Amino acid sequence: MNYIKIGKFINTHGIKGEIRILSSFEFKEKIFIKEFNLYLGDCKEKFKIFKFRKHKNFDMVVFYDINNINDILKYKGDDVYILKEDLVLEKSEYLSNDLIGMNVFSNDLLRGKVIGIEKTKNSKLIRINTNKLIPINDYFIKNVNFNSKKITVLNLEGLFDED
Repeated sequence: MNYIKIGKFINTHGIKGEIRILSSFEFKEKIFIKEFNLYLGDCKEKFKIFKFRKHKNFDMVVFYDINNINDILKYKGDDVYILKEDLVLEKSEYLSNDLIGMNVFSNDLLRGKVIGIEKTKNSKLIRINTNKLIPINDYFIKNVNFNSKKITVLNLEGLFDED
């Protein structure tokens, strides 16, 4: 099974077993919904969402069959996961981390390989092995082909010029 870490179980809220999850997952609207499965801890114990709400910067979740704080407290501090297979994305959507290892092309020239994803307050960037950063958005990234492991990016003046 292919698990994706989506956040951390920070604390409980109240005595009925509601939990606070701190998450920066990019497709929250697709996973924090009723009936979606979350997996807690190293053992990846499965829980089904009964109710969800936002509170400040937390994602608040109540699970089916958890009616008491004592039933969930043992997972406090643990990571929260989903199964990649459960995540339904549109054809044009992808997880940023899936770009790692892909080749980056501009003007049909190989410009480097994605070695990481960097997050700033307002955006995500791909870092390629030539130490360049490219914003992950539709303006800069023109095409992503997972079959050929190829990303086509806009060639901005100066970005790929030789030093």
